[in-house]
Amino acid sequence: MNLKNTIFIGLLVLVYSISNSQNIAKAQKLPNVILILTDDQGIGDLGCHGNPWLKTPHLDRFYKHAVRMTDFHVSSVCTPTRSAIMTGRYPINNGAWSTYKGRDALSGNAMTMADVFKANGYTTGIFGKWHLGDNYPVRPTDCGFDVAVHHKAGGVGELSDYWGNTYFDDIYWVNNQPTQFKGYCTDVWFQEAMRFIEINKEKPFFVYLPTNAPHGPLYVAEQYAEPYKSLVGKQIISAEFYGMIANIDENFGKLEAFLKKTKLADNTILIFMTDNGTHNGYSANGTLGHNHGFRGRKGGKQEGSHRVPFFMRWKDGKISGGKDINEEAAHVDLLPTLASLCGLDMPKEKKIDGVDLSGLLTKKEKALKDRTIFVHNRQDWRPPTDVDKTCIIKDDWRLIDGKGLFDIEKDRQQRHDVSKQYPEVVSELLKHNQVFVKKSKTNLEYNEFPVSVIGNKKQNEVILTIQHAIGEDRGIWKAEQVAAGMKNVTIPTLLK
Repeated sequence: MNLKNTIFIGLLVLVYSISNSQNIAKAQKLPNVILILTDDQGIGDLGCHGNPWLKTPHLDRFYKHAVRMTDFHVSSVCTPTRSAIMTGRYPINNGAWSTYKGRDALSGNAMTMADVFKANGYTTGIFGKWHLGDNYPVRPTDCGFDVAVHHKAGGVGELSDYWGNTYFDDIYWVNNQPTQFKGYCTDVWFQEAMRFIEINKEKPFFVYLPTNAPHGPLYVAEQYAEPYKSLVGKQIISAEFYGMIANIDENFGKLEAFLKKTKLADNTILIFMTDNGTHNGYSANGTLGHNHGFRGRKGGKQEGSHRVPFFMRWKDGKISGGKDINEEAAHVDLLPTLASLCGLDMPKEKKIDGVDLSGLLTKKEKALKDRTIFVHNRQDWRPPTDVDKTCIIKDDWRLIDGKGLFDIEKDRQQRHDVSKQYPEVVSELLKHNQVFVKKSKTNLEYNEFPVSVIGNKKQNEVILTIQHAIGEDRGIWKAEQVAAGMKNVTIPTLLK
């Protein structure tokens, strides 16, 4: 090798080293993202939201330093919220609007939040509950996640999950391989998330941490439930439910300490939110529990069914300091907002329904453009009804079933229907809904079912259970029900 070649190669190496260093520096400046989503924890199931009995010191501290979206809406049950978060599209548009009956999975061509992060150089991981498909092509690893540690179906111990799982010392799937773990489910999700972060801390990462707790069955170690047992039947419904939230809070504190220790806290977008209204934190008649002043629980249409806590902190991005943002926002807004905050390129051909909230969060904007938020859900394989069993949201107005109108700021309990006093508001919201539904019915996802591909090399064995069946009822849905000898009360019917 002559001197000229040696110098040339040396210059190439120098240029590459400078370029590579610049790329590494640029990658390190990109914010990390951790999205925590708890299951069946309502807006009143937090000390910082006025719950007088529940102790959540770590989340309360986070609340004090975070930016809070105080009027944040999701769907009223599990799968629809998750599908909206992942795709930026309303459930009626992405096809996953039910928790079972073939409508608890994304379509195979769905673009997910994880896909977007991965395409932009992020390493991606999910730890906990997916509930958007158990089989190819919509398992987490098919939908943009590099690492997936999760249970199957809608909860630990359900029929589609690993037989015998009980929340303790369970077998979960690690990149689709059943793997034995020790410890309580929530502890496992947080521990594995921190392990993932430790391995990938030198490059930008996206962590989706959707816990199955405090979804039933209500299993938790005695030490967490014991402080609340004297309150059962007097002030609260379940000590175990509160204990599961106390355990989540403890794990959140451990995560915060870990991020500080690894010097990742300041450049990490950390989000805490829940997937729907409470299930066991507030009684239907309102005599037990705390619901932040609202009516409604999981599965309903009232405010407490779909308005949830949403706290975000990103110190380096100036999203901190403990302030409230009172503009109405929704689960579909997360994807465009995070894409904007992180500078991610989004495929232009993919449709999304959400709006970018980054201007509000960074104080560059004072208000959003005029918008309407739609809550259309149906626990069935059939599409959601156009008007019945819906909630249409605009400003302080809530239109229930297309006829009951409520001013949520003046009437948090939604006891006073003012539709007769404001017929023009009812008419306006119905028109918005009509346009929205008409457009939704043209989508492929509205008219066709998601599919599980059988006979594909990416999944040798496909398991389908009663949870995937199309019928008039779900019947049994837990392994423990089978073990107890219970039988289905209805026979699933197939589409003709």
